[in-house]
Amino acid sequence: MEYDVVIVGAGPAGLSAAIRLKQLDADCNVVVLEKGSEVGAHILSGAVLDPCGLDALIPDWKAKGAPLNVPVKEDNFYMLGEAGEVRIPNFPMPPLMNNHGNYVVSMGNVCRWMAEQAEEMGVEIFPGMACSEIVYGDNGEVKGVVAGEFGINADGTKGGSYEPGMELHGKYVFLSEGVRGSLSKQVIEKFDLAQGKEPQKYGIGMKEIWEIDPAKHKEGTVTHTMGWPLGKKAGGGSFIYHIENNQVYVGFVVHLGYKNPHVFPYMEFQQFKHHPMVAELLKGGKRVAYGARAITEGGYQSMPKMVAPGVALLGCSVGMVNVPRIKGNHNAMLSGKAAAEAAIAAIAAGRSGDELPEYEAEVRNGEIGKDLFKVRNVKPLWSKYGLTASLAIGGFDMWCNTLFGGSLLGSLAHGKSDAEATEPADQHKEIDYPKPDGKLSFDRLTNVAFSFTNHEESQPAHLTLKDDSVPVGVNLATYAGPSARYCPAGVYEFVEEEGKDTRFVINFQNCVHCKTCDIKDPSQNIVWTTPQGGDGPNYPNM
Repeated sequence: MEYDVVIVGAGPAGLSAAIRLKQLDADCNVVVLEKGSEVGAHILSGAVLDPCGLDALIPDWKAKGAPLNVPVKEDNFYMLGEAGEVRIPNFPMPPLMNNHGNYVVSMGNVCRWMAEQAEEMGVEIFPGMACSEIVYGDNGEVKGVVAGEFGINADGTKGGSYEPGMELHGKYVFLSEGVRGSLSKQVIEKFDLAQGKEPQKYGIGMKEIWEIDPAKHKEGTVTHTMGWPLGKKAGGGSFIYHIENNQVYVGFVVHLGYKNPHVFPYMEFQQFKHHPMVAELLKGGKRVAYGARAITEGGYQSMPKMVAPGVALLGCSVGMVNVPRIKGNHNAMLSGKAAAEAAIAAIAAGRSGDELPEYEAEVRNGEIGKDLFKVRNVKPLWSKYGLTASLAIGGFDMWCNTLFGGSLLGSLAHGKSDAEATEPADQHKEIDYPKPDGKLSFDRLTNVAFSFTNHEESQPAHLTLKDDSVPVGVNLATYAGPSARYCPAGVYEFVEEEGKDTRFVINFQNCVHCKTCDIKDPSQNIVWTTPQGGDGPNYPNM
């Protein structure tokens, strides 16, 4: 099938691109391919949304019924200790940290609404269509993707219900797969787009939706915490957002650059909920949903080149999260808008299959670049010097960038990738985590059931190994098998049976598509690929 533009991923970046393409040229032939069972099924974000992206794309979004219903009314920051907390005042923080004018949202529902706007304009959106392969043209340019292959047996053979994938060709292909997208990863490697850039850095974000006692609910309240229980084990922190209907979003982020392979991000999250301040809020409530997703945190210096012949990377396929603000959706939307404008101009000029340097220039020099440049040193400071130093020096650096447009520190480097940062287990102490109580904290498999994840078990595992001997021979022997801990869904386990060698088991049915394994595996031996279309989590209001 031939299109003007093929878009992979119905997230905020991809949908913004589709809408803008149609705004500029109603006759532009646009298709959006989404691997989730529906638009929004695989969308997970905090989220406090800066509406500047929507303002630029659909200025009358409020009149059109966009689900931005909860303006931020109160903004709180706390430093936690095991038994108490200290409120961090708002006044010393740079203006960019202020959430006034922002909204607490479900990004899944925002994307569902954006998809409706796109379809009304004539955009074709196909959910349940996983894109498994890049199609290259005669000159090596990206000219399309393969989507919608179904019915492959677990051994890789074609089953009785096999349906071949369809090739969808475009004058340009936009990859808006989100964090660590499998096709984006291939394109970055093939065209060496990360050359000369800092390694990308990541975090793992875990989130639960809770219904709480109405007496404790304060719609529009936004709370962020740092400190306990992570301490010096890893960077990260929490968020608690009061949304509508007596619900709160409770989330926890762990930076994946931690050294100690015994760190168990999921259990850090569960332990956090037992802090007195949090436990009191959740007491008498019930968890109604769970999910997890990796977050791009490298920022300005880690953004790869965004264009190659025939293809452009959008949103978190590049990495556009402002780490101290914990926001990237607005930049994703702006990137989709910029890519669409570059493509329309190119098509009007009779171009196709070439690079779109105008898009990259707009991202780096426009509002997205300005947003990320101001905060570029916060993440490397945190990684190298810890929480206290990053608060003091990072805050000062943000003020310098805000007031004077520059920094005394220049642009700091990240150094090692998150995989390379992992150190041998014998250099660190094991960590004893409290057992979940089943009321505030839960084991992983119980929680995964609240992500409504499903994978057809007869298909091949979408989590593959470059070398089958590495998990036990290297990762277990040297790093104490970190995959059994860094995965927030319990996909990986090392099984010991009397009289037999230890086995590495991949329970791919549990996978919530967070991509942490692809990122943090110290041997870079695990490769995440797309499963059959429609499989994976089915997030309701994430």
